[in-house]
Amino acid sequence: MQHISRAIEKFLRKSGLEKGVAQQKALFVWSNVVGEKVAENTEAEKVDHGVLMVKTSTPAWRQELQLQKKDIIKKLNKELRKKVIKDIRFL
Repeated sequence: MQHISRAIEKFLRKSGLEKGVAQQKALFVWSNVVGEKVAENTEAEKVDHGVLMVKTSTPAWRQELQLQKKDIIKKLNKELRKKVIKDIRFL
């Protein structure tokens, strides 16, 4: 008998939904990946074709996070266990 999580993974892979689900998961893991201070000043809003849109509380936060973008993308993809996020746009 197959474990339910494996059956779901298999279904998502066969139906082509796996990537979309992984992209949405990025929204849920955002605060864990970036930490409490960044999470308090940002909101991950949506993912569109591998581009994560993140609203920032101030222009200063936007600029600071822009400098950390490559590292954040690496951490997100590591948490998601696949290369899902290609870019981040700070709004």
